[in-house]
Amino acid sequence: MSFVIGLKCRECGREYPKQPLAGCEDCFAPLDVNYDYETISRALSREVIASRPKNLWRYRELLPIDGDPVVGLASGSTPLIRASRLGQVLGIEHLYIKNDSVNSPTLSFKDRVTAVAVNKALEFKLEAVGCASTGNLANSVAANSASVGLPAYILIPENLEPSKIAATSIYGARVIAVRGNYDDVNRLCTEVAERHPWGFVNVNLRPFYGEGSKTFGYEIAEQLGWRAPAAVIVPMAGGSLITKIHKGLKELERLGLLESEAHTRLFGAQAAGCNPIADAVKRGTQDIRPVKPSTIAQSLSIGNPADGYHAAGLIAESGGWAEDVTDQEIVAGIRLLAETEGIFTETAGGVTVAVTRKLKDQGRIAPDDLTVIAITGNGLKTPDAVKLAPPIVIEPKVAQFERAISGFAVGA
Repeated sequence: MSFVIGLKCRECGREYPKQPLAGCEDCFAPLDVNYDYETISRALSREVIASRPKNLWRYRELLPIDGDPVVGLASGSTPLIRASRLGQVLGIEHLYIKNDSVNSPTLSFKDRVTAVAVNKALEFKLEAVGCASTGNLANSVAANSASVGLPAYILIPENLEPSKIAATSIYGARVIAVRGNYDDVNRLCTEVAERHPWGFVNVNLRPFYGEGSKTFGYEIAEQLGWRAPAAVIVPMAGGSLITKIHKGLKELERLGLLESEAHTRLFGAQAAGCNPIADAVKRGTQDIRPVKPSTIAQSLSIGNPADGYHAAGLIAESGGWAEDVTDQEIVAGIRLLAETEGIFTETAGGVTVAVTRKLKDQGRIAPDDLTVIAITGNGLKTPDAVKLAPPIVIEPKVAQFERAISGFAVGA
């Protein structure tokens, strides 16, 4: 049973039926999925959720598919980890890591959104799926489409990391590299979607696709004992994830599933080399000034973010803030998380950790705030971002081993 009423324009309010549609035909604003919350409130409870398998479909009523899901049955329910050692370094007592770097099947939060999008493509009987991607989405669309035998057409920037290209091509997807940045690729996808009966997950399937991100917020609340955190720090590329975490928490509040009202402050994290949303927040506006990306954080390299306007508004409305960090700070953030919590994150996670440090130093996050850092991808996807010294080479002799370890710092 579906609880979806239809689609609704975020700006002008025009309503549409459930269909593949990129945006409002009147004002070109994004479309949101509109639910029958009154009926959902009678069907969904904490007990019902707890009785279900541990995947993203345990929140089935709040996701926009009509039938039983066939994709993403192992996605979601990733760990929420008490980050005591990282918290000690940063000076935050109640610090948690929501770790989607171990999400299934492709080790990023994108597995949530593509699970919903590919299910919708099947329901709409589309001939293929596709996407514009800076890496993680490409991996996930390719894997999830392969699992149901649906052809996938993946368009990527020409300079994408080789490891991410390999992790897409292995699934048999048709991978096409485009000369230009993500925004150039996305424009091309929009044109292709108008000519072919395919579902481009971040174009004509975007209203449905984005809903998968809400499960990131649902899980945080459930894993905290049905509480909303005081602060959540989220990496921003297109800006969708931070807005959907907010929507997810507010839906749980509306349905009476939280212990108390959700007063979570939203903090956005970007790289200094691609910071259009953070720049808008700092200027006290929602107006986005597109930029040309130049950063090692390629998964966040979207210079003209589709949900930037909405993200900037929600961040300000929540009492949060947005910050950006240099490439050097990003690498330091990756290493700090690995060395304190044993989690190897990709560059987007380095951005989030480094921004959290900056926010704490600025006094925007208090030492006793219940704080959650969103880690959205695995470091094995971008190993070249961290330049590490090669290992010491010795002969198989104890004397050489003793000399080698004498050069290490105590406790290293």
